[in-house]
Amino acid sequence: MTETLFHAYTPLILWISLGLLIFRFLPPWLPHFLGRGLYWVGVPLQLVALSRQSNQGEFHGIESLPLLAAIITFGAILVGLIITLLVLWVWKKILSQQIKPDSDESVASHWLDSPTQGSFLLSAVLGNTGFVGLAIAPSLIQNDVLNWVLLFSITHNVIGPYGVGVLIASYFSHEQSSNRWWIQLRDLLTVPPLWAFILGILTQQVVLPAAIESGLQASINIVIACAFLLTGIRLAQLQNWQNLQLAFIPAFLRVVAIPLLVGLLTTLFLGLSGDRRLAMVLMSGMPSAFAGLILAEEYNLDSNLIASSIILSTLLLLLVLPLWIAVFGSSQI
Repeated sequence: MTETLFHAYTPLILWISLGLLIFRFLPPWLPHFLGRGLYWVGVPLQLVALSRQSNQGEFHGIESLPLLAAIITFGAILVGLIITLLVLWVWKKILSQQIKPDSDESVASHWLDSPTQGSFLLSAVLGNTGFVGLAIAPSLIQNDVLNWVLLFSITHNVIGPYGVGVLIASYFSHEQSSNRWWIQLRDLLTVPPLWAFILGILTQQVVLPAAIESGLQASINIVIACAFLLTGIRLAQLQNWQNLQLAFIPAFLRVVAIPLLVGLLTTLFLGLSGDRRLAMVLMSGMPSAFAGLILAEEYNLDSNLIASSIILSTLLLLLVLPLWIAVFGSSQI
């Protein structure tokens, strides 16, 4: 497991460290430009490449994957959204009683800002099931359960960041008085990654020139590197430790509370045990997704909070992995 974590985290550490080092030499507009570029160009190219891979045998046998895993994935997102909204509501109630009318710059008033609340939800609800999840889970579970992991990742990426995530980001990017249901629907139907994924599926049988196909596949690693770099830049721009303090709650929900609930609910109501249960717990407890940071840049939410949550949840995962293996794993591990 240690070697697997090392290989999974090496690109993350390298690119984030580079972002921390070079941010002083970059123009102030570059991070936002990079985030929007990932949203409109980078991630769509990546999704076209990933969706076309199924035609090359990368996802061979996906039609036989258990429907139960997809249902659990949707349930994990729903449970995460409900528990996060509940925590946010309670926290806001507590802070609204403490805040003073003239303390506009206090931590409490920052929590009550709509962009901060949106980033809080994105950090806690969306997990990195792709890069981190698919890198770690195969070394911890048996081979016959890997299809559960694969389907969790695919389902989460389709309905998570660019489904539920877009609705959250769109809602909290507008003034509450101007929010209308059709605004969120419009943003959802016009999200570039969604149409890119559909385009990739529809063109699976289309043979592209070798140079274009290789360029598409290379875009996968390029987008990942740019997302890490953006995280490092945003972390370097933190003026104080306030965002790290605020980010601890969504990071804890993402890596500890939500997978614990998924493990308990799948045991009590679905009777899962062993590697199937462990697979669902691991994937539902992946660190905060880099897609949340991309959405924050596009919809002008609190990017610093999400970047801080990514780092804290990634570090926290190292501490809780042995716990999940011991509590929800099988005797073979």
